[in-house]
Amino acid sequence: MSKLKKGYIQVYMGDGKGKTTAAFGLALRALGYGLKVFIAQFIKEGEYNEIKALKLLGENIVIKQYGSGFFIRNKPKEEEVKLAKNGLKELKDIIKSEKYDLLILDEINVALYFKLISLEDILDIVCTKPDHTEMVFTGRKVAKEIVELADLVTEMREIKHYYSSGIQARNGIEK
Repeated sequence: MSKLKKGYIQVYMGDGKGKTTAAFGLALRALGYGLKVFIAQFIKEGEYNEIKALKLLGENIVIKQYGSGFFIRNKPKEEEVKLAKNGLKELKDIIKSEKYDLLILDEINVALYFKLISLEDILDIVCTKPDHTEMVFTGRKVAKEIVELADLVTEMREIKHYYSSGIQARNGIEK
């Protein structure tokens, strides 16, 4: 049985850095309280340093990736759509299991924007989540319907970023 009485929908959105980082910080807080966490990463693939660190924290956290790791610029490839659909199917099974207290759907907003999944798919998983399960959506290009259904919306807005002056992503900080 979950330690949470009520689970809300949180959205971390915007063009600024920090959406996934904020969600992973919430995962750490939840783990510290003894909650079980499932992180579904859409579009992404690879053993990022934050994933390596979270995997060290034990069996109360599971991270799965449903993407090819290639940034989508225009029309997604069939493989990307297939991976996202498989992730969504698995996510529905995870929700039904009621095993996890916190579900982080990393880059799901982007997956929706590029039509890897449909708005109806997202509404279905929100409607079927147990009342005690907290759910977090991250990513740029969030649909207004997602903002409306959310209980908490945080926008990361870029004011200034050293990437603009040619600094590449650094190990341990951005990757």
